[in-house]
Amino acid sequence: VQLQASGGGLVSAGDSLRLSCAASGSALSPNAVGWYRQAPGKQRVLVAIIGSGGGINYADSVKGRFTISRDNVKNTVYLQMNSLKPEDTAVYYCNVKLVVYEGGRYVTTDYWGQGTQVTVSS
Repeated sequence: VQLQASGGGLVSAGDSLRLSCAASGSALSPNAVGWYRQAPGKQRVLVAIIGSGGGINYADSVKGRFTISRDNVKNTVYLQMNSLKPEDTAVYYCNVKLVVYEGGRYVTTDYWGQGTQVTVSS
């Protein structure tokens, strides 16, 4: 699976951005897909995720501002980010947890996009 993330940029506080992550090589659905971010000097953390069953979870820090969605026809996952804050500045990575059945068991493998920089100025 190859993931190509795009849509990052430099914006001002209060602005919006939409990140896209296009997948090739395998269908995203019905696997879990999500967005993570990593700020300088910090660990990568979960921002939003669509589970394999369709349930959606967000980090508390982005609830009410960010929306994750998936287009199964385009094989793309999106992250709509509104009311951006300087603390949202980070490199954003898309992720898919690909599940395959092999050797008599289910095996989950994480695939990552290359990351897209989001910078929010105050």
